[in-house]
Amino acid sequence: MKRSVFFQPNHGWVGDLIPFEKDGEFWLFYLHEDRSDPKPGTSWNLVTTKDLTQFEDHGVSLHHGSETDLDFNAYTGSIVVDDTGIHHLFYTGQNPRNLGPDGLPLQLVMHASSTDGMQTWVKHPELTFGAPEGYESGDWRDPFVFRDESRHQWRMLLAARHSDGPERRRGVIAQCVSGDLMTWQHTEPFWDPRRYITHECPDVFAWGDWWYMVYSEFSESFTTRYRMAKSPDGPWTVPNLDSIDGRAFYASKTAEREGRRFFFGWIASKEGDTDQGPWQWAGTMAVLEARQNPDGTLGFSFADELVGSFWEDIPVSLTNDLPTRLGVPDGYAAVISDEELPSQFYTKAVLDIAPNTTECGLLLRSSQDGDQSYILRLEPKRGRLVFDRWPRAITGEAQWHVSGDVPFDIELERPCDLAPGEHTLEVIVDGDLCVAVVDRQVALSTRVYDLPAGRIGLFTGEGSVTITELEIRKRTDT
Repeated sequence: MKRSVFFQPNHGWVGDLIPFEKDGEFWLFYLHEDRSDPKPGTSWNLVTTKDLTQFEDHGVSLHHGSETDLDFNAYTGSIVVDDTGIHHLFYTGQNPRNLGPDGLPLQLVMHASSTDGMQTWVKHPELTFGAPEGYESGDWRDPFVFRDESRHQWRMLLAARHSDGPERRRGVIAQCVSGDLMTWQHTEPFWDPRRYITHECPDVFAWGDWWYMVYSEFSESFTTRYRMAKSPDGPWTVPNLDSIDGRAFYASKTAEREGRRFFFGWIASKEGDTDQGPWQWAGTMAVLEARQNPDGTLGFSFADELVGSFWEDIPVSLTNDLPTRLGVPDGYAAVISDEELPSQFYTKAVLDIAPNTTECGLLLRSSQDGDQSYILRLEPKRGRLVFDRWPRAITGEAQWHVSGDVPFDIELERPCDLAPGEHTLEVIVDGDLCVAVVDRQVALSTRVYDLPAGRIGLFTGEGSVTITELEIRKRTDT
């Protein structure tokens, strides 16, 4: 058993996850990304966990096909169990050598089943089907199957694209229905906003009086979002904060256990393992727990099990004189710890933000003077959390050049309610990964490559903040 905050296989990266709850244990199937050249086919691998802190890697679960098979790449899908206890796995088969009638790399829905509790899978190539007329052949993927008891049928949602319309706005969640999980009939779209390129990894679930639709927006944002409705037939409404996380957390799908709903996704790696590198497909698995607010909207935070696994206090100078007030009506102030923190830790800061404060927050892996660090900045006047760092990329040597020429990492901002009063900022840092949560409602994940070590600090600018609580803890694994 490997004890880890964020799971990643020893030789590879975690792509799209297909979570399944079985007897109190999460079976987390995922697309195994191998970045060797020439690129091999993609398989479904499996990791299991009971407590979200210890993971057992089982290796390949569903093998991809040969270079001539339709499923050279076995891409994202879903698993359901029928009334007889047979598990049915639906997945996307793709082989870049096979083109559809429109000249696009063909994507197909394929089927496998298991009669031994998902230990082995038998493929059923005779049940394969592709996109019907009116849809592009190269976008017919990520089949998500769920049971609609009100209609006594199975429904399959697919990330698809219309074959006509503006190029960037053909995305649609297509739909097929079945009575036996074997034969599928195409029907009206499940959701057809005509807004983005496509809507990947669709997921639908009921929670109390609400239905939720989750999808990953294939656009310049690359963000996982959700919609709400009183019925799986809609109409779907947009919550005020409709995203699960920021740019780095993608392709999230969900599973439920004992009335709790968890979102499993991956935090993207960056090319060259540097802060300035472009985001890559796949990375390291991460999990967020959804919390249902009284109005039905969802908040996102760490699972209690994960926070509880950090139990040993890390003594630092900043905790000796709490509460600590930083007040600068027209300036900037920061306090920095005397000690450097380990590469893996959890911290929780409770910040009482005074009215009209412009900014405050945490410095991570900071230099002694606080000038070089990663920054989690709460901006009450703008109602957002942003991730920043200094130094940024150097753009030139002239006096007027400012490193990076950007105000912060523009892909890493999260709207949140920062009304005057107390707010809780929780952070887990583990090697090159960082996840922050505000008020157990708003999550922001990212990578932190360039500053491997440093101190922790607190700051404010143009205002006042009182730090009433500060906890810093580490894990002690045996």
